[in-house]
Amino acid sequence: MVEFGKVLTAMVTPFNQQGEVDYQAAKELALRLVENGSDGLVISGTTGESPTLTTEEKLSLFTTVVEAVGGKATVIAGTGSNDTKKSVELTKEAERTGVDGILAVAPYYNKPPQEGLFRHFATVAEATALPVMVYNIPSRTGVNVTPNTMSRLAEVKNIVALKESAGDLNQAAEMVRVLPKDFLVYSGDDSLTLPMLSVGANGVVSVASHLVGRKMKTMIDEYCQGEVAKAAEINNELLPLFKVLFITTNPIMVKAALNLLGIEVGSTRLPLVEPDETELEKLKDVLRQIGLH
Repeated sequence: MVEFGKVLTAMVTPFNQQGEVDYQAAKELALRLVENGSDGLVISGTTGESPTLTTEEKLSLFTTVVEAVGGKATVIAGTGSNDTKKSVELTKEAERTGVDGILAVAPYYNKPPQEGLFRHFATVAEATALPVMVYNIPSRTGVNVTPNTMSRLAEVKNIVALKESAGDLNQAAEMVRVLPKDFLVYSGDDSLTLPMLSVGANGVVSVASHLVGRKMKTMIDEYCQGEVAKAAEINNELLPLFKVLFITTNPIMVKAALNLLGIEVGSTRLPLVEPDETELEKLKDVLRQIGLH
């Protein structure tokens, strides 16, 4: 059985003042995250601004992070796109960098039907020996991977996990119900981590863990040990953070939070922009409220 871990951080991509990828900062951030509760890192996902990273930048990031934390944490490479051929090519190249797994997002914009989604993911998985995590995020892609399609995909031997970000607890519960018992289902939304654990999910691919990784880990551990009330208490404490990080498009707010805390990751690349003053004040208030700023 593949084991990615319970808390996987969807790592931001640090940029310098010229807007170039800061690989040294990426290395330092990766180490920091692993030292503060992350069992694994997802590189070049949504939070890593994958749409604006070149293929060369992605591969260099994979290599950098593997060199930094390989053996200490799992490294999962985001190789998905809305072009199956390009996804296959990047997946093959990513495997050579030494990553532990692949994150494949549902094809965006072209809105394939369910059969197209099945064939896309199956084709990507067949191009690698690595374990593959399917990433379902309809709000970004315009298409939902249904439980029936996921059940079919689970028959592909190296499709072993799902990052479920549909924001629908009913669907998440159905995913867990129809998928094999050893299939890994992760919450893709920090605020739904605890509810999804209650219906059988394994963990979270988190944004908030950039800031509160140890508490996220403790929350999951408490729940898994039967300490549901303690887990709920941590969830209640962190809920304002979960919410404020998504008052505008991710990863705008988490990058702003890291910068405020002295962890320099730079700005976002256009078309994403910095938070406005109102958003920044809300963020500062929440960071103070939970004792981070």
